[in-house]
Amino acid sequence: MTIYRNLMRSAVTVAAIIALTAAKRPTPVSHIVSEPCPIALAFLCQDDDPADALYRSAREALNDGDYKKAAKMFGDVISKYPKSPVVADALYYKAFALYKIGGESNLRDALSALETEKSKYPKANTIGDANPLALRIRGALAKAGDSDAAERVSSAAQSSANCPKGGGEKDDDMRSEAMNALLQMDSYSAVPILKEILSKRDGCSAWLRKKAVFMLSQHRSNETENLMMDVIKNDPSSDVREDAVFWLGQVRSEKAESMLIDIATTARDIDLRKKALFAMTQQRMPRGQALIRKLAGDNGTPEELRKDAIWQLGQQRSQENSDALRALFMKTKGDEEIAKSVLFSLSQMRGYGNDRWLLDVALDRSASDDVRKHAIFCAGQAGISGSELIALYDKTSDRAVKEQLIWVMSDSRNATDKLIDIAKNDKDIEMRKKAIFWLGQKNDPRVRQLLIDIIKGE
Repeated sequence: MTIYRNLMRSAVTVAAIIALTAAKRPTPVSHIVSEPCPIALAFLCQDDDPADALYRSAREALNDGDYKKAAKMFGDVISKYPKSPVVADALYYKAFALYKIGGESNLRDALSALETEKSKYPKANTIGDANPLALRIRGALAKAGDSDAAERVSSAAQSSANCPKGGGEKDDDMRSEAMNALLQMDSYSAVPILKEILSKRDGCSAWLRKKAVFMLSQHRSNETENLMMDVIKNDPSSDVREDAVFWLGQVRSEKAESMLIDIATTARDIDLRKKALFAMTQQRMPRGQALIRKLAGDNGTPEELRKDAIWQLGQQRSQENSDALRALFMKTKGDEEIAKSVLFSLSQMRGYGNDRWLLDVALDRSASDDVRKHAIFCAGQAGISGSELIALYDKTSDRAVKEQLIWVMSDSRNATDKLIDIAKNDKDIEMRKKAIFWLGQKNDPRVRQLLIDIIKGE
C-alpha cells in the first residue's frame, strides 16, 4: 500500500510540474516593434515643413469625422502652399470632405477641386479615386434636381455595361460607382442598365454582375424577383448565382419564398442549395421554415445539406425548432454524426431547457460514449451552470463522463473550486491528473499555489 501511495503521489507531482510550466503568466515585452509614424505623432517624425504639418492635421480631422474643419484646413494647404507636393492629394481630400458635408454649394466646390486635381496633377496618388468620387457627387446633385449632373451620370452608367479588354479593378470601381449614382438618382432608370449588365456572360464582367445583383436587391419589385431568378438559373459564375440567392432572401414575398424552396429542393449544386436554406432563415416565412425542418429530418437528404439544415434550425430560437431537433435526435441513434450535429445545434439555441436536456443525454447509458461526451460539451456551450456540472460529476461513476466533465468545468467560472478539490482529493489518480492539467491553463493565483504545494508534497 505504501508503494502504491508513493507511485500515486509521484504521478500527481509530475502532472503538477507540467501544469505549472504551462500555466498562464504575463508575456514579457522583449522588444519594441517599429511602426510607421502615425499622424498623431507626426511632430516626432517629420521635418518642420508647415505645409506637411497642416496637411497631416487636416487628415487627422478627416479621420475624426470633423469634415468642416478638414475641408477648411485642406483649403488652407492649397491656398497657402500652392507649390507643396501635398497640394494634389489635398484637392482630393477637400472634395471628399465637402461631399460628406453635403449641400449643393459644397458639392459644386467639391467637383471644382476634383477638376483642378485632374487638370494640374494627372499623376497624383489619389487620381484613380477622383473619377468615382466625382460620379458620387454628381449622383447627389442629380437627386437634388441637377439635370446636367443627371445626364453625366446616365452616360457613365450606360457605358458601364461594356466590359472592355484590359479593364482592371479601377475600371470596375468606376463602372460600379456609375451604377450606384444612377440608382441613387432614379432607381427605375437604373434597372434597364442592370438588366443589360446581368445579361453578360463573359468572365471579365463577373465582378460587375455581382455588384449589379446587390444593386438590384435594393430595388424591390416583381421584376426584381424575376431578374434574380434568371441570374440563379443562367449566370455562368457560381459566385454570382450564390449572391443572387442570398439577396433573394431579403425579399419577403410568397414568390421569392417559392423560388428559394425550389432551389433548396431541386438545384444540383449543393452549395447553392445551402445558400437557399440560409436565405429562407432570413425570410422567416412559414413554408421555408417547414422545409428546413423537413430536410433536417429526412434520411434521403444529402448528408452535407442535412447537416446544414440542422445547423440552421439551431440558429433560429423557437420552441418548435427545439422540439423538432430533440425529436430528430431520438430517431438518429444509429447515426452518430447526425446525432452529434443535432446536439451541437441545440447548444446554439439558448433557452427552452436545452442545457438540462443535453445533460440528460449525457447520463443516458444507451447512447455511445462519444455521443454522451459530446452532449456534455454541448451542455457547456448551452450555458449549463457550474453547479449542475459539479452535481453530475459527484453523481456519476462513469470515467468517460467524468473526464469530459472536468474539461467542460475548466471553462466554467464557478467550477474552479471543484477542480481544485478533484486535484487534491479524488480517489482516481487519472481524474486528479486531468484536473491538474486543465487547472494549469487558468490564470488563477489559487491554482498556481495548488500546483506549487503538490510539487512540494504539502
